[in-house]
Amino acid sequence: MIILKAIEELAELKRPIVLAAGTFDGVHLGHQALIRQAMEEAASCGGTAVVMTFDRHPASLLRPEKAPRLLTRNAQKISLLEEMEVPALLLLPFTSELAAVPAKDFIASLATSCKPLRALCVGSQWSFGKGGEGDVDRLRELGAEWNFDVIQIDPVETGGSPISSTRIRTAIISGDLDQAAACLGRAFILSGNVVTGAGLGSKIGFPTANLDIAGMQLPPNGVYAVKVYRNESILPGVCNIGLRPTVDASATAPVVEVHIFDVSANLVGENLSLEFVKYLRSEQRFSGIEELKEQIARDCVAARKTLSS
Repeated sequence: MIILKAIEELAELKRPIVLAAGTFDGVHLGHQALIRQAMEEAASCGGTAVVMTFDRHPASLLRPEKAPRLLTRNAQKISLLEEMEVPALLLLPFTSELAAVPAKDFIASLATSCKPLRALCVGSQWSFGKGGEGDVDRLRELGAEWNFDVIQIDPVETGGSPISSTRIRTAIISGDLDQAAACLGRAFILSGNVVTGAGLGSKIGFPTANLDIAGMQLPPNGVYAVKVYRNESILPGVCNIGLRPTVDASATAPVVEVHIFDVSANLVGENLSLEFVKYLRSEQRFSGIEELKEQIARDCVAARKTLSS
């Protein structure tokens, strides 16, 4: 997959261009339908389908206090698009300068660089331009002016309700990972780079990898049996999400730490992905380290049993 970082780079692709535009957080079944529509349209005219999105959620710049927790970071999003065999990705840096571009000028820059822009595929709620002034109706007006089609994709439903990133976040927050998976079209997976922790796990015989999960949507605090994706390997493990009250009474932010069975290597700097297979128990405060060790041992037994079956 070709990855572009500027609108002007669209001119380097085989033309005509068909754009699929959106935030695409999660690359859920609704996003996939929109992207496949763009790919089919591009195939019909012998052109190139391009997924156009931003390197950050727009709300993280425009309304940081209301910015949603993310379902996917860029690396995971890129991997998912590659699995779909998307030919090209336009990953635009979302800056104050880009946010200030009027809707008309933004579309003009796309149409001018594509030469021609055959079609733009969007969802019904897509907005663009300064202050989100552009909507689908405005896009159709600009499409007529620049001679490109606007293809609006209706929401995909599951369980009688439309799929959306917000719905998936709500399901994850409540611990309904089955509903999240139904909307995603795959199991919910949390990815992050391994960062240096306090090292307590190694001292008590259960070394853990601590994940950088800043800005990511997390399931409820507790202990889970997980599949750990490390490079090309899928490894069994047990994960704790929470404040670790037994060892850090002052903690206010949750930590995600995973003990990978039979792996003792230093994983700092590596990227790991966790698939949450089963919720085992809630987070607890223990009387001390010995009681904590005994419970972790029981958690490992339960996780091994779950993952082996």
